[in-house]
Amino acid sequence: MTLLAASSPVVDWSNLGQVVLYSLAAGVGVALCFSLAIVGATRFAEARRGTAGGPAALYALLAVAGLAATVGAVVVGIIVMASKS
Repeated sequence: MTLLAASSPVVDWSNLGQVVLYSLAAGVGVALCFSLAIVGATRFAEARRGTAGGPAALYALLAVAGLAATVGAVVVGIIVMASKS
């Protein structure tokens, strides 16, 4: 008994594996960047209510960097999907 994909080259398993790995990495990366933006914004609001000005600025920087990375990833994804090759 042989598998259909093993007897004829219907599926290119190496390219399919690359697509799965890249999609997993992109999904986890974008989720991580967005979660850093949320943590930075939340901690910034908490630190700003207190008297600590230094940590508030660092958390604001974290929020901005996480949001910029998220937006950048979305823009790159749109460019890649819209490009013709």
